[in-house]
Amino acid sequence: MAKLIEITGKVLSGEWGTDDESGNGIPVLRTTNFTNEGIVDYSNVVTRTIQKKNIDAKYLRKGDIIIEKSGGSDKQPVGRVIYFDGPESTYLFNNFTGLLRVKNQAVWLPRYVFYSLFHNYRKGGTRPFESKTTGLHNLKTDDYISRYEVLEAPISEQQSICKQLDYVYDIIKTRQQQLQKLDELVKARFVEMFGELHYNRHGFKIVSVEEVCTMVKDGTHQTPQYTTDDIHGFKFLSSKDVMSQKVDWKNIKYIPSGLHEKLYSTLKPQRDDILMSKNGVNYGVAAVNDSDEVFDIYVSLALLRPKPIINPIYFRCVLNNPDTKEQFDSSIKGIGVPNLHLGEIKKTKILLPPIKLQNQFAAFVHQVDKSKLLQFFCFPI
Repeated sequence: MAKLIEITGKVLSGEWGTDDESGNGIPVLRTTNFTNEGIVDYSNVVTRTIQKKNIDAKYLRKGDIIIEKSGGSDKQPVGRVIYFDGPESTYLFNNFTGLLRVKNQAVWLPRYVFYSLFHNYRKGGTRPFESKTTGLHNLKTDDYISRYEVLEAPISEQQSICKQLDYVYDIIKTRQQQLQKLDELVKARFVEMFGELHYNRHGFKIVSVEEVCTMVKDGTHQTPQYTTDDIHGFKFLSSKDVMSQKVDWKNIKYIPSGLHEKLYSTLKPQRDDILMSKNGVNYGVAAVNDSDEVFDIYVSLALLRPKPIINPIYFRCVLNNPDTKEQFDSSIKGIGVPNLHLGEIKKTKILLPPIKLQNQFAAFVHQVDKSKLLQFFCFPI
């Protein structure tokens, strides 16, 4: 066995810099770009302005391993890793992550070291190295890399192990690419059927969000006292739970029954409600509540209850459309944490096609979702 620190040296900290006001910033990978499969997700990479003196040694190279230093949750440990195989001297990594770079690749294959760390994370091996501050889970990286050991093996054996694991990895990558193509198909179908707000080539009615809703409200403005009792506690959602444009129930928090009764008496989420993030850098992401779960929401989520004149699936897609995002962007003012006010959401303009056409589009989306499910059973991850 060999200590990780002997293989890679110390963890190199990332950079965040400042807002990219010029449009010529450097792409920076964040924990948002981590997948649980250890693959880099390039779909939401931000660019930042970073001083040149801070970046020369930190540009990512093929074979680099990026480790999550801050993040996670009570149900998802911090310490995920991704393997970088993208273009060199292009990407940096942010300050919530760190870089592990194998020093002697004649002795250690970076891919082999990555798989060792990936397996250790999946079995919960980073949990003993966590600390928690202000709700964030932090990895004690120095302690972790000083104590974690990688199984020594001849380079030929490392290559053989990686070859077998890469085969599985390639299946996962193929599936993700197929899912991405299906998502692109939905977007293309949307534009084909409805066009763009600015041109409105079909002559559809243009309405405000308020006109198609019976309710536009946000969740409690008070930070709740959470509970770890997921049996007697009640589900509590915030903006992080809709980032995939679907409600993600995997890592939600819970609140005590007494607080739930108080919140639920003023706002009862229902099936087909739209839940949309309104605070933070990823504001304006909308999801349909497609379940009958009983839950409450935080102020970072807006709840939009659609009238019968608008299909919830169409509503979700039009809210996530670039035309709508452009309006949201223009309504954000000042500095600090972005906050999309309810008044601005209500005023936002959208196209309102005939309900029959909306329903046709929703049926198409359902068929695409079925295709995704079929692929899951054919190529389970």
